[in-house]
Amino acid sequence: MAHSLHASSPAAVRSNRPDLATDAVRAAREDLAACFRMAARNGFEEGICNHFSAVVPGHEDLFLVNPYGYAFRELTASKLLICDFHGHVLDGEGEPEATAFYIHAEMHKRLPRAKVAFHTHMPYATALSMTEGDPLIWAGQTALKFYGRTSVDRDYNGLALDASEGARIASAVGDADIIFMKHHGVMVLAPTIAEAWDDLYYLERAAEVQVLAMSTGREVQPVDPAIAAATYKQMREGDSESARLHLAAIRRQLDAEEPQYRH
Repeated sequence: MAHSLHASSPAAVRSNRPDLATDAVRAAREDLAACFRMAARNGFEEGICNHFSAVVPGHEDLFLVNPYGYAFRELTASKLLICDFHGHVLDGEGEPEATAFYIHAEMHKRLPRAKVAFHTHMPYATALSMTEGDPLIWAGQTALKFYGRTSVDRDYNGLALDASEGARIASAVGDADIIFMKHHGVMVLAPTIAEAWDDLYYLERAAEVQVLAMSTGREVQPVDPAIAAATYKQMREGDSESARLHLAAIRRQLDAEEPQYRH
């Protein structure tokens, strides 16, 4: 299912690269590696096919991304690649998976607010992308965190193996933070790694309880729109700090149980 990019990495690009060994870049590497490891623990990964990326601190035209061929649970801070928008690998061994590059490069290039992009085929959210109508029906409290923040790419067009397909997906995002990609999966966009992780985690939890409710065969009743909007505002107050603490919590767990993610 995954595809090799076969992008060139000329020596001239690496020899002229900026300083990528700063404390800020290292911190981003460790945060992103922690998200990969915890995503694997939660069953969000699918083989070697899914991908997380983050714009490199201080370098708006570069992004961190996982290398082709590794499962999420194998990734460490130093294994992550730094790429430019032309497919050149400036730092790291290997290359990004082809769809990872074409989707994430276009997402970061065309949506500057999207400093972080997490794409998965996590089961419950992906299941809802396959159903009739809008994926979330705003019936559970956790789902209200995303009220008014989602869009749907309804035009599934096969694998994203060129820049035009990445651009098409980016255009479907609009002003949303979360895009459900019909028949495919989901992507979470955020200004920070912590907020991307927080949204990814709670999105799957919201999808899971909705699927369970739907499976009872009983009518699933949505929250009144006025209450949903008010609850969304309550949830978004202090959301960035809550996300920061959430990421700190998963890093403490990994520090105790899988400290190699930092390496």
